Amino acid sequence: MKELLYLAAFLAVALGIAHSVLGERYILVRLFRRDNLPKLFGNTEFTTRTLRFAWHITTVAWFGFGALLLHAGRVDLTTSGTLRIIGVTFILSGLLPLFITRGKHLSWLVLFTIGGIALWGAA
Repeated sequence: MKELLYLAAFLAVALGIAHSVLGERYILVRLFRRDNLPKLFGNTEFTTRTLRFAWHITTVAWFGFGALLLHAGRVDLTTSGTLRIIGVTFILSGLLPLFITRGKHLSWLVLFTIGGIALWGAA
């Protein structure tokens, strides 16, 4: 069973990488070339940045699931370990809107709060 969990962890990470790389190349870049994107805060920059972080946040989540699967396969997944993985995943997720939208999309506040609570619960 542990080999299958390792395979699932690998597939989750590989899927995340493929999702980000291929989505950026074949979907986002083509989408951003359109001239009819909504203009939020006066232009389309916020729109494109929000779409970009929302696309890539899925990859971060899949990496977090991959870490959970890896630890489940190692049979050392504890409540504390689970909370640490969840906390780090949410903190990393919060970095995307913080940096990509330059803090304008306020979801980073909620993501950091969730991550902090999970890490506090792991302690």
